[in-house]
Amino acid sequence: MTSISRTACAALATALGVSALAACGGSGSGTGASDGAGGSGSKTVTLVSHDSFAASPGVLKEFTKETGYTVKVLKSGDAGAALNKEILTKGSPQGDVFFGVDNTLLSRALDNGLFTPYRAKGLDRVDAGTQLDKDKNRVTPIDTGDICVNYDKKYFADKKLAPPSSFDDLLEPAYKNLLVTENASTSSPGLGFLLGTVARYGDDGWQDYWKKLKANGVQVVDSWEQAYNENFSGSAGGKKAHGDRPLVVSYASSPPVEVLYADPRPGEAPTGVATGTCFRQTEFAGLLQGARNEAGGKALLDFLISERFQADMPLNMFVNPVVEGVRPPELFTKFGARVDRPETVAPDRIAAHREQWIQSWSSLVVK
Repeated sequence: MTSISRTACAALATALGVSALAACGGSGSGTGASDGAGGSGSKTVTLVSHDSFAASPGVLKEFTKETGYTVKVLKSGDAGAALNKEILTKGSPQGDVFFGVDNTLLSRALDNGLFTPYRAKGLDRVDAGTQLDKDKNRVTPIDTGDICVNYDKKYFADKKLAPPSSFDDLLEPAYKNLLVTENASTSSPGLGFLLGTVARYGDDGWQDYWKKLKANGVQVVDSWEQAYNENFSGSAGGKKAHGDRPLVVSYASSPPVEVLYADPRPGEAPTGVATGTCFRQTEFAGLLQGARNEAGGKALLDFLISERFQADMPLNMFVNPVVEGVRPPELFTKFGARVDRPETVAPDRIAAHREQWIQSWSSLVVK
């Protein structure tokens, strides 16, 4: 997702009444009963998350039944904002477990010492490629998602124009003034899209790519929520808002949302995915340093990579499970896009250059 995790964080749309991958902003909310801040003997465990965390009520009740702990969810804005709040409260955290830091921001969390190492039960069944801190186990992989350009099928059909399929295509005159993306300094998918271009064009080429993309009329907004649910003409929210951009940076798992929450459900998703524009996102959770309910936090981390929770994620957060053998529901796989060769950037390279890339991007595209 964000993080994928998120996420992402996946998914999409206050206009549709659902939660999304680590992309949306908003105020915090709680799930489950609370007996206060909690402590070593508390039966409440607090999960701090970006706004896109979502789970079926029955799944969280199962966790309570199995462990005796009630989950309180504290939502803290999009992935970047939520992480910044935890950095500011380091050592005296808002909760016990943090969910939603992704591979684009992971080094910031680890460098600030936010997490207590813990090897979650069942980690041996988690895709090894997602275990970016496997030697120290400060974070546990929870989900993956792909940040990709989505397109409005009706727009392109009406114009008798083939939708773009790659980064290069977005520079073509036929797509001038059609794309909206998120600000890389304020949005997880915006940053992921920037990193996708860094991976695709390298240190010597990505800036030139963005100069050309700007010349071709790319629009930049602060958040995924604004881009997808207001500016994008293909989403339910965008239609209501009279969005005029038929291309948007979102997720490969966005189309299933447009099907699941439509009434009546269409036989085909109204949006598609340009699979040659994707960047792979992995979301993590970790036991917060100074957690008041450490035992409950460890139990929750175990549960987040259980088959029950992993199978519940795809149609709640619209992200991919990381536990091997867990298959997403048919609706998710039928309408979502499969991305076989997403762009990736090594975590240590992101850590070394992220801030420089964001500053350079801002100077080129925003200022």
